[in-house]
Amino acid sequence: MRRRRTARWSMRVLYVLVFIAIFGDFIANDKPIWCKVDGQQFFPVLKQYSVDLGLSGWDARFLQADWKDQPYEAVIFPPVPYTATGLDLRNSNFRSPFGKQQVAGWRWRHWLGTDRLGRDVLAGLIAGTRVALLVGLIAMGVAVFIGIFMGALAGYFGDDRLRIRRGQVPALLVGLVLAVFYAFMAPPSGWGIGLRLLVFFAILFLFFSFGKIIPGKWAARRVFVPMDLLVMRSIEVFNSIPTLLLLLAVVAVLESSSIFYVMLVIGLVRWTGIARFLRAELMKVKKLNYIEAARAMGFSEGRILFRHALPNSLGPVIITTAFGIAGAILLESVLSFLGIGVGGNSVTWGSMLSAARQAPSAWWLALFPGLAIFVTVTIFNLLGEALSESV
Repeated sequence: MRRRRTARWSMRVLYVLVFIAIFGDFIANDKPIWCKVDGQQFFPVLKQYSVDLGLSGWDARFLQADWKDQPYEAVIFPPVPYTATGLDLRNSNFRSPFGKQQVAGWRWRHWLGTDRLGRDVLAGLIAGTRVALLVGLIAMGVAVFIGIFMGALAGYFGDDRLRIRRGQVPALLVGLVLAVFYAFMAPPSGWGIGLRLLVFFAILFLFFSFGKIIPGKWAARRVFVPMDLLVMRSIEVFNSIPTLLLLLAVVAVLESSSIFYVMLVIGLVRWTGIARFLRAELMKVKKLNYIEAARAMGFSEGRILFRHALPNSLGPVIITTAFGIAGAILLESVLSFLGIGVGGNSVTWGSMLSAARQAPSAWWLALFPGLAIFVTVTIFNLLGEALSESV
């Protein structure tokens, strides 16, 4: 990859984006990084983390006046002295980056303008960088986990290598019906989607384990499970439903809007490509000589799969993940643009683009978030292309 100039520059841009995402609170914040008041030194940006966790609170002196109006003996503000959600009422109603702004000095200028409410566009871009990278990494992390699991079952075991007790089949079917009912149809209203999924898989595991202890010759007899058939039909079902339509349907039934729900839902619909590529690679790898030698030595199927077959089949998964991160970021931007699935306090590149619809003349609200989406998606696509030629 280092031989490709596009890959090298893409990695450099990615390093910058990761740095902004990690240290965004120290780059754009209305609180000082360090200050000295009444002979005492404070680090307000760092302390905000403990305040958010409920471990400490602010002194009364910092609650009675705005941060920029405190009687500092010495102070160091971030380069952008605004937050993504902070309101500057004196510069509301779409102030242009090059227009007149009512600020105390150049230090407090909105360099990329403001939106209708007076929120700083540059601070919103910095906050949106963290959201975009989190969406890409977490969504594709979920997709990779599901895709590897399903693809490994289909590609390695196929239709004639995985056997279970016959008693586990009806137990699993009954458990599936009860898991869907108790996890998604009749849970308490306070349950989040994470707890619902935990209950769903817990019920499935209990009934699957119960099937192992059902007595009788009929229940003890082992049967083959057509994993390849089941996985491929599941992939066809998922691919037959338009992704955006499925996302809209799932997000619509959620009780509350959250960016983390969007990440999880995107991951749940993006696993099919990873599973197909891994299945195809494993079907080729499992016939190689070293896999046959491992079976001849008496190694278990689990050890052969996880120690030998799977590590040598992850090349296509890595490539698909790079392209998938770009797709997940773009898909989240579309959902945010439509105002679906994102909490009211969350600022993303898509939600900033959506604000541009209110005032077509506010060109900066469309240009800078659109440019950020374009650059981020492009570098991940270039990295995926470089990986496809390197792996």
